[in-house]
Amino acid sequence: MNRQWIVGLTGGIGSGKSAAADRFASLGIAVVDTDAISHQLTATDGAAMPLIRLAFGDEIQQADGALDRASMRRQVFGDPTAKLKLEAILHPLIREQSQRLLDAAANPPAGQIRAPYAMLVVPLLIESGTYRDRVDRLLVVDCPVETQIERVMRRSQMSRDEVMRIMVTQVSREQRLAAADDIISNDGTLSHLYQQVDALDLAYRANRGIFPTKD
Repeated sequence: MNRQWIVGLTGGIGSGKSAAADRFASLGIAVVDTDAISHQLTATDGAAMPLIRLAFGDEIQQADGALDRASMRRQVFGDPTAKLKLEAILHPLIREQSQRLLDAAANPPAGQIRAPYAMLVVPLLIESGTYRDRVDRLLVVDCPVETQIERVMRRSQMSRDEVMRIMVTQVSREQRLAAADDIISNDGTLSHLYQQVDALDLAYRANRGIFPTKD
């Protein structure tokens, strides 16, 4: 089975990972988004829901059988044991499905054109500790911390305290930037974000596999 060159895309909550990933996808890149996989696994009839119900009880699901994300969020950010329990269920399933999608992108059916490279979008890619085993290059979407907080509060109708509780589970902005091979600054307009994505896409297509990387 052929292996494809993979860019890992990450960033703190509210940084704009999804906007950047969508732009890469529009340019023909094979984007595998672990957040999207997580939502599929916890949707109505999602593969993770029987295990989650068994671990947390039927009250953790909505009337349609999907995960009650607000209720789950309150549990895991108030109880480290609950967080570990949820991660033990979801993370192996997400990793397996993301690898299947990466393999499929690298080996498309006859008649389909293979994307020039793949992109693995993982919010906690650096936190996993094994990110360099999965990606060839690390791209970080960055913005000021206060911008992150304001975006998430506006987008998800969460309180500042709720957003801060999520952010403390992630590496700091400084740690993320130190680990990055490439950085997209998302503290301006969407057009500016797209310009940076387009420039990186051209560089990735031209230089796959021969970039210097940090030790």
